[in-house]
Amino acid sequence: MKVGVLALQGGVVEHVHMLKEAAKKLGIDVEVVEVRKKEHLDGLRAIVLPGGESTAMYRLGKRLGIAEPLKDLLLEGVPALGTCAGAALVAKKVIDAQSNKEYTPLLGVMDVEVIRNYFGRQRESFEADLEISGIGEFRGIFIRAPAIRPLSNSVEILATFKGVGVMAKQGSLMITSFHPELTSNTKIHEKLLQMAL
Repeated sequence: MKVGVLALQGGVVEHVHMLKEAAKKLGIDVEVVEVRKKEHLDGLRAIVLPGGESTAMYRLGKRLGIAEPLKDLLLEGVPALGTCAGAALVAKKVIDAQSNKEYTPLLGVMDVEVIRNYFGRQRESFEADLEISGIGEFRGIFIRAPAIRPLSNSVEILATFKGVGVMAKQGSLMITSFHPELTSNTKIHEKLLQMAL
């Protein structure tokens, strides 16, 4: 099974490692592709959209001709995991917590509002124990983390922190405010692979 990691910036190496570890635990063969051009999207059964800076990732993706084919892939129902800035990449609405500035949606394929920097900037990074629906306990690492708000009833909030959504799922799309790739817990990556089987 071929699985991709959007490799424009962000925690690419960490996600590649986690996908391989998750596949081992599930006992399945996975080829992990670092997606840098649209040809790399061919035949993918799932994709990870890592953290980084969502606007920069999108601009680079557009310039490289990846943005539209990636959007089509997600609309076709290929399972995706967006972490931190990857969540902002798929959201239909993105606003900044401090300035309330609304950003133009990038891929705009998931019925969520992502509030950038909701939990503060870089120096306010923290870790917290989460209870994730269908997964269980998970140590979340939050770095300039956004909040997630559903915009429709088809969005399921899988985890909250202090009453705020930090993980959500809609159909084949799953997003987190935190960085699962920076932990040793492969459960979220396993869930993505299971969605692709």
